[in-house]
Amino acid sequence: MTERIRVGALAAGLGVLLLPVLGAGQEVAVSARPTPRLTDGTVNLGSAPGEVGHWNTLRGGALMENAVALNEFIVANAEDVDRVAPFKPWSRQLFLERQANLGKDDPHLYCAGNGGPRMFDTPYGIDFIQDRARERILIKIGWSRRWREVFMDGRSHPDPDVLSPGYFGHSVGHWEGDTLVIDTVGFNERFWFARKPTGIVHTDALHLVERISRPNYESLRYEVTIDDPKAYTRPWTASWELPWSESEMVEYLCAENPRGYSHIVGPQ
Repeated sequence: MTERIRVGALAAGLGVLLLPVLGAGQEVAVSARPTPRLTDGTVNLGSAPGEVGHWNTLRGGALMENAVALNEFIVANAEDVDRVAPFKPWSRQLFLERQANLGKDDPHLYCAGNGGPRMFDTPYGIDFIQDRARERILIKIGWSRRWREVFMDGRSHPDPDVLSPGYFGHSVGHWEGDTLVIDTVGFNERFWFARKPTGIVHTDALHLVERISRPNYESLRYEVTIDDPKAYTRPWTASWELPWSESEMVEYLCAENPRGYSHIVGPQ
């Protein structure tokens, strides 16, 4: 059973469709249904009370600047790498090494958390719970049944000397019209923050600004600006849309089993 769990993790990491549940649920064709709203007029980013559905992150896009037309997981050649992101020399080299290794050293395979854009691209879906009473938004992540908390009460980030780095970072948000804007800092370096392309680099200086909107009932638009001055020469932006799926999020748990790891991914 543990070996099966590890294979599932590898499939999620590299995009190999090994599990039938990855495509579960019927995606709804775009229709004229308007964007749903809460009673106060705020856009409802998630499912309504009693509604069955979630955002199908299996259809998420690749974290590449300006949505360049490259292979989503493994970039075809070194000349294309500079079209992915404005790497610094060291981060470019590390990205190439991770690509050459086909992502086999991705901490995701050890069940590490999926912070940042990766939660909008890892199979098993996401949903939003807008807790107005506590002035926060919870992002429910299907992969390994995790939660990300976005504070909406106007607070600032903690001082860097007291902020404990994590997989999801510290997120504060606000609305700009119908767009949710999330500002996140405080990441550790023990995960890869994108599934596609495999091996995208970040450091503890990573600062994300995410813009999330629901232009119609069946579509969620995700845009992220990456600012990591240690790894990139300038900030850069990627975006994609997720389709609505009229199905329950399938339960998935990731349990680490290092003893079987070498038999699945081969020698390191």
